[in-house]
Amino acid sequence: MPGSWVPLPLWSHTQINALPVLEVALDKDLLNEPFAARPSSSRSRLPNQVILGTVLHPNGNITELLLKEGFARCVDWSMAVYTQGAEKLRAGEKSAKERKVRIWKDYVAPTANMDQKDRQFVAKVMQVVNADAVVVKLNSGEYKTIHLSSIRPPRIEGEEKNKDKDKRFRPIYDIPYMFEAREFMRKKIIGKKVNVTVDYIRAATSSSETSTIPAFAERTCATVTIGGINIAEALVSKGFATVIRYRQDDDQRSSHYDELLAAEARAIKNGKGLHSKKEVPIHRVADISGETQKAKQFLPFLQRAGRSEAVVEYVFSGSRLKLYMPKETCLITFLLAGIECPRGSRNMPGGMQVAEPFSDEAMAFTKELVLQREVEVEVESMDKAGNFIGWLHIEGVNLSVALVENALSKVHFTAERSSYYKTLVSGEEASRLRKDKIWANYEEKKVEEVCVRGEKERTANYRAVYVTEITDTMHFYTQDVETGTQLENLMETMRAEIAAQPPVEGSYAARRGDYCIANFSADGEWYRARVEKVQSPAKVHVFYIDYGNREIVPSTRLAVIPPAFSTRALAAQATEYTFAYIQVPQDEDARADVVDSLVRDIQNTQCLLNVEHSGVTCPHVTLQFAESKDDVGLSLVKEGMVMVDVRKEKHLQKMVGKWPPWRNSKREMKLNIWRYGDFRDDDADEFGYKLKK
Repeated sequence: MPGSWVPLPLWSHTQINALPVLEVALDKDLLNEPFAARPSSSRSRLPNQVILGTVLHPNGNITELLLKEGFARCVDWSMAVYTQGAEKLRAGEKSAKERKVRIWKDYVAPTANMDQKDRQFVAKVMQVVNADAVVVKLNSGEYKTIHLSSIRPPRIEGEEKNKDKDKRFRPIYDIPYMFEAREFMRKKIIGKKVNVTVDYIRAATSSSETSTIPAFAERTCATVTIGGINIAEALVSKGFATVIRYRQDDDQRSSHYDELLAAEARAIKNGKGLHSKKEVPIHRVADISGETQKAKQFLPFLQRAGRSEAVVEYVFSGSRLKLYMPKETCLITFLLAGIECPRGSRNMPGGMQVAEPFSDEAMAFTKELVLQREVEVEVESMDKAGNFIGWLHIEGVNLSVALVENALSKVHFTAERSSYYKTLVSGEEASRLRKDKIWANYEEKKVEEVCVRGEKERTANYRAVYVTEITDTMHFYTQDVETGTQLENLMETMRAEIAAQPPVEGSYAARRGDYCIANFSADGEWYRARVEKVQSPAKVHVFYIDYGNREIVPSTRLAVIPPAFSTRALAAQATEYTFAYIQVPQDEDARADVVDSLVRDIQNTQCLLNVEHSGVTCPHVTLQFAESKDDVGLSLVKEGMVMVDVRKEKHLQKMVGKWPPWRNSKREMKLNIWRYGDFRDDDADEFGYKLKK
């Protein structure tokens, strides 16, 4: 009659009936469940096979009715073959669960204790973890790891994993199809906003000595979609993941579980990915991070290549990254050129090194901008550890410049030779003016002018200096005695570090304007230097920045300067000066005599120096002997080796006014340049002199 139905005969220990996907087998446990009716006594024997079908009633589908009223639950194994629409059956079961009727009267939903805003939200994908999880950034700025519900990424058995014990196991490259799965997800969703629907929270598990189950932290499992596409379903359909099978009473599963099963069935049928009978793809990726010799061989190739494509695999800090080079199929460690980024905390032999301010912010900035993104890199050089140094670009943005502009890094002195130097300096200046982040406590240093125009009296502020070099043009270089101890300590520490970890010969590519360390030919020691000219790899002109001398050396005697000993740690100590109030002889022999005299009298000795006025190339100074306080320039005038240079400034003429008697005396005695008389008159042009009138 309408509105009634007759129970079908059932057979013990047989999961067959005319109502598909329902648990109706007459196991002992099922018969004892609430709302389970015993079969009638009439029986008939059927062949040992499973028959699936649908019973239709004038009032509707019996299967759907039983589910909706809470008399039955869905059975996974036959859902895939149900032709009337599996979603209708799941909807009926869901309705019964929500109303908690009959067999679901004690049912608690997996996400019952979560707020609606935590169950469904939109987030930006920051990282793809293997092939079954993503790290997303919420609107609040918080980072959260989301696992894709009900799927298992490619995996490898334990014996296969330990097959080559000498080789370091790298899951992303060594597990078949893991790389393809990760790349599929990375290209689809990295850096994009996705819709997240939390399906369940997998409780944390703890491992024990007797258990083989590893310990896992609590996992948030969800369905992630973008543009209406279920990422988990897309992975499964490509054969890049498999669907997890659950116990029938395990309700912690994807809300789209049936679609996942159907996608897996299609992948198996079409032989996709993990289900393919073809040979599995092999990724031979060479990791040359820290391999100095390999990096040295690879360096010229990367330098010639100009901009090379890469994928950022990992971010160690704001300026240190690991890159995957797809064309070269290798991994490299890459350091950003031109900047000095705050260092994070790290373990050192003496204990944990405290992180510098804003190091975490710099790393977060770099991660959000480039992690797992496709970028372009320009490799310029490498350090002694085998790390490559250069510039990284993403969508037209130079990462070094971006860090400086966001006040998360300072401009490094090595940027001076780069075409990006002006942009870096401009960005740093803007950050300083804003006093943002690392510049929050910055105070502009007052620059003392060498000479102030309009000054009425000569100022005499003599300070102790050490004369280190005298040039053929009578310019000389000095070191301040006050900072002499700092230089000695720096040189001692630097040489000890170099002795412990010698530079790789030939690994340094010299470029004009580059700061480096050079092995001085006279004593075989390492000194800080600057490259002035590169004639060839065998002839590199260097200037020793702490002593003022120059030398031509082969590039094999040069190396990258360790950051701890750069000019930011201690400024270049050699300062160039020239003598005030005296004229440099134009005659080469006469000038050579003066230089020889100066070398004998003041080179490698301590003197007293006073800046008299500024010059075109360097300040003009007076120099006194440390013990006698006699003026060095005046002594040259007394010896008849140079002439007095009369200044027009009134406050400087007083100083020169003390010298004429000596000048006239030597002219009368005809010493040195006066030995042939006063050459400044008619024949002045012949000797290169012009009489000032």
